[in-house]
Amino acid sequence: MERPLRAARVATYVYFVLCGTLTGTWVVHIPAIEERVDISHATLGGLLVVLGVGAFAGMQVAGPLTDRLGTRTVVPAGGVLCGATLFLPGLAQDPWTLAAALLVFGFCNGCLDVGMNAHAVHVEKAYGRPVMSGFHATFSVGGVLAALAGAGAAGAGLSPAPSMAAMGVAGVVVALVSARALLPAVGRPRRGAATGERRGTPGRVWLLAGLALMVMLCEGAANDWSALHLKDVMGASATTAAFAYGTFAAAMTLGRLLADRLVLRFGAVAILRYGGSVAAVGITLVIVGPWTGAVFTGWALFGLGLSGCIPQLFSAAGHTDPSAAGANVSRVAGLGYVGMLAGPAVIGWLTHLVSLDHAFVLLALLCVTTAVGARVLRTDPVVVRRGERAAADGTREHETAGSPH
Repeated sequence: MERPLRAARVATYVYFVLCGTLTGTWVVHIPAIEERVDISHATLGGLLVVLGVGAFAGMQVAGPLTDRLGTRTVVPAGGVLCGATLFLPGLAQDPWTLAAALLVFGFCNGCLDVGMNAHAVHVEKAYGRPVMSGFHATFSVGGVLAALAGAGAAGAGLSPAPSMAAMGVAGVVVALVSARALLPAVGRPRRGAATGERRGTPGRVWLLAGLALMVMLCEGAANDWSALHLKDVMGASATTAAFAYGTFAAAMTLGRLLADRLVLRFGAVAILRYGGSVAAVGITLVIVGPWTGAVFTGWALFGLGLSGCIPQLFSAAGHTDPSAAGANVSRVAGLGYVGMLAGPAVIGWLTHLVSLDHAFVLLALLCVTTAVGARVLRTDPVVVRRGERAAADGTREHETAGSPH
């Protein structure tokens, strides 16, 4: 393995950790910021739509720029902008200033997210074997780090602005230092790419995208409402509540570290089917759990079940039509991100009608639907290691054993 490729893989890990840490820093400070600005859960849900609008806009801008300029330019720029704007929500004094801060931070976060995932795809192609789940695992590591830092800041009595600013400065430094190791010219359009774009999108890809929307809606809801659930429904302290998101993120990390091996043994369909089922059990335990320990267990099962789903959906989209893999993955990822951004807002709107824990019933229904819809994966994608093509047929048979034929 060439040293530049190894360095690029390490740098990709770093950017995923960075994005997870910066996003998680905002998440764990939500209860304090909500109290400071003096808004209801429902109002917060509406403001999170603004965050989603900003992130979606950032993704649309970063996508073409990544193709034109390459990920070596777009990824560090997104990291610097995301770190530099992290402190803004902590300064908000009213709903309007918080909306403006979330719009800006969301835009920068969307740029970083698209850029680092584009780079991860090219690193995985260069390796010739599954590594995407590992990258997403390190995103979850960032969430754990943010939860630990947020709990420490809350325990020390620090207000959100200084702790978020400190994390943002560190993020800017990390983004700049890691830029040199990125692969050059990644993401520039190849000959024939335009032809693939004109073919249209197969219906199966839109089905995959719909599942991605549901899975990432659940993940987004956990990101922004897990800490508030512990604090407001279970009566936990701010320090304890911060660990709700950390528990969810830690379980996601564990699941993604194991996902590639489990896919090879049981098949992608089984991962999606049983993952959705486990997640449904977990969120049900969150809803009905009578004590804090049971709720923490529920968040852990929820994260573990969801952890392996998105990588399988992305892979299936890419293998639907290899000549249009980038376009198909972008559609699944794009609709998935819409779900991620909509999840917090949907739960916020539901709190107009029911309590927060009862609003989580929607997440249980989406998990069950994902498990039932796992058949859309059909045949699991096969990734052949370089130098191991002779063993490809055996691997394919082993993977297909997990498909419903």
